[in-house]
Amino acid sequence: MLIMIKPNADEAQVAAIKSCVEDLGLRAIESQIRKQLAIAAIGDQGIAPNGFIESLPGVEHVLPIHKQYKLASREFHPDNRVVSVRHIPIGGDAIQVIAGPCSVETPEQMLAAAAGAMTAGASLLRGGAFKPRTSPYSFQGMEEEGLKYLADAARPHGMPVVTELMDPRDIDLFLKYGVDVIQIGTRNMQNFRLLKEVGQLQVPVILKRGLSATIKEWLMAAEYIAAQGNLNIILAERGVRSFEPAYRNMLDVSAIPYLKRETHLPVIVDPSHAGGAAWMVPALSLAAIAAGADGLMIECHPNPAQAWSDGEQALTPQELHALTRQVAAVAQASGRAYGQPLIDLPRAS
Repeated sequence: MLIMIKPNADEAQVAAIKSCVEDLGLRAIESQIRKQLAIAAIGDQGIAPNGFIESLPGVEHVLPIHKQYKLASREFHPDNRVVSVRHIPIGGDAIQVIAGPCSVETPEQMLAAAAGAMTAGASLLRGGAFKPRTSPYSFQGMEEEGLKYLADAARPHGMPVVTELMDPRDIDLFLKYGVDVIQIGTRNMQNFRLLKEVGQLQVPVILKRGLSATIKEWLMAAEYIAAQGNLNIILAERGVRSFEPAYRNMLDVSAIPYLKRETHLPVIVDPSHAGGAAWMVPALSLAAIAAGADGLMIECHPNPAQAWSDGEQALTPQELHALTRQVAAVAQASGRAYGQPLIDLPRAS
């Protein structure tokens, strides 16, 4: 239920309302609904005596939240949520691009990747230090050493870093190296223990859609994070498995406007994993922005031909630079703006 607080309620009344909610075994989470304070009471509401909440001093009225994904729904938060990653807003009117290689490989590779991503107009640097791979014999990532390379490469440019967490036992390691955004990959979308653990942090989380997950399953996974108190959630559409073998995954562009209606959470798109080929990334990226996505997560490598993983779907920094200009044009056409200042590259002599 959503408890709307009277505009003239004082702090003592608000505290008493939250205390009563928690005494009933429910979780009390504050929100602003069109500039009015509200408290979401999450849990088994059948134990609350009829009319008890409504009778508390400071309560204006009580509204039911009908969706199963209570905190992720627009019923809980009608306005678009903006997730702040340091000084960078994800959601709202500015399109952000997260770019970097699939895997962190060497210090030199990451320094070049960070410089290339920043010059191309990316706002955040991505890179995998822990890699979930289908084959146990494939490269699994540099692990802690990779986190260090990633942090060291991003620091000179002031770029926040995004990397995937696979095991809750590594959370302290991620915090040690100052990971700004924790990514939950497609294979872990329904790893509920992991979702609960990151829900207890206030670190922003990118939650990728599962390989064959429905939108409802995806939003219920987001609810696991939100129910622990972390509402800094960014949904990432990365394509779903289909019967078509011509490309890696089927990008569900229809999911973007649907999610925009159902949830207040920002929505970004990963065109690299959807198409699985670098030549498809520009078209999928522009389609995503035209459909209303708040940003893109794009694989970019200084030398894709020498990448240790997924080189076939990575753009060069020059290709990313050209794409960000197209993205900025589509953003402007839809009444939005590109997030970072775009730098003109020198002409080749």
